[in-house]
Amino acid sequence: MEKAIFAAGCFWGVEAAFRNKPGVVSTQVGYSGGTKPDPTYQDVCSGQTGHAEVVEVTYDPSLTTYEALLDIFWICHNPTQLNQQGPDMGTQYRSAIFFLTPAQQFSAESSKEALQQSDAFNKEIVTEITPASIFYPAEDYHQQYLEKRGCNSCH
Repeated sequence: MEKAIFAAGCFWGVEAAFRNKPGVVSTQVGYSGGTKPDPTYQDVCSGQTGHAEVVEVTYDPSLTTYEALLDIFWICHNPTQLNQQGPDMGTQYRSAIFFLTPAQQFSAESSKEALQQSDAFNKEIVTEITPASIFYPAEDYHQQYLEKRGCNSCH
């Protein structure tokens, strides 16, 4: 199994985008990219920790690819919005790819460049591509939040 970490706004909707895709074994929402050890949801929402709301995706590389996960990532949010997705504003909602290997870094940078050069967006893609830091799982009530409520997405 391999892992991937993505930030694309509120983690509930991002998790739902990945959760039932073929080859995805599990998803877990949490926090990454910040400085405070063991942050809580309230800590992250304060905007003072530097963390983003993220989804850690565990996948079977014999059934899907990291590139296929990147395709889902680019589709499930607007990567041209800086520190915001829809009505959610703040650095915790930033668009980011936290790579775990040099191969993931290369794939993420290549896909971002290709998307920027396509006609998909008429604005600059602001998605950060940075090395993964510690992943802190979010509180239990955030895990599979939409699924527990019978929803498929936040929209």
